[in-house]
Amino acid sequence: MINKNLKFLRTQTGMTQKQLAEKLGLKQAAIGAYEEERSTPPLASLLDITKIFNVNLDALVRQDLSRLSEKERKAATPTKGKDILAITVDSNNKENVDLVSQKASAGYLAGYQDVEFVKDLPKISVPMLPRNRTYRAFEIQGDSMLPVQPGSVIFGEYMEDVAAIKNGKLYILVTKQDGIVFKRVFNFTAEEGKLLLVSDNRQYEPYSVDAAEVLEIWQAKAFFTNQFPDPQTTNTVSTEHLAHTVLQLQAELQKLKKK
Repeated sequence: MINKNLKFLRTQTGMTQKQLAEKLGLKQAAIGAYEEERSTPPLASLLDITKIFNVNLDALVRQDLSRLSEKERKAATPTKGKDILAITVDSNNKENVDLVSQKASAGYLAGYQDVEFVKDLPKISVPMLPRNRTYRAFEIQGDSMLPVQPGSVIFGEYMEDVAAIKNGKLYILVTKQDGIVFKRVFNFTAEEGKLLLVSDNRQYEPYSVDAAEVLEIWQAKAFFTNQFPDPQTTNTVSTEHLAHTVLQLQAELQKLKKK
């Protein structure tokens, strides 16, 4: 749908092919080729197009925007702060798996939407991950998720919608307050607009964050470690503990409502 949507968006805004080409740093002939489906814009141009027309990349690629109602088009408009996912590609135009090391994590909160910042991150090749999806790797710190060891690398699949978070699953969250966190997440956004973050190490208390504080969501799909877990020190979470924690959060949220 990219070619058709590009023409639709351009004409809807009254922009000429020449004007769009100038904004994208391309020749007018390139825009004509895109709209006539003789070629497809490279990824870098697609990201620029989403910025120019304020549309989600997923909607640009997969939906026929000309057939959407006004309400549906608004839904295809990115939320401020979550509009662009900066990614990089290899020489074959295939998305890289960028590694956010512990050292880089401090700057990630400021640079996660900056293509230049992401471009400088190390790249990892992971053949076993399914194609046509976006992944990022994060080196975790601390022992809150034992038996997953500190320094382990978590491979996460990008999720655009916080509502898609499934209770009890593992996620990497990029939050305004705490930066990058790796936790087991319970979704209370529909009821309270909050997420409950639970550590598998029971020495750490669970806590909640406002969904609006979450900048990126990556569902954990795999991990790599060069350290084996120590059964003598591993203190992991149980199903009963998780259930108790959820009940605790519900009680806390009810108290907040009464204040």
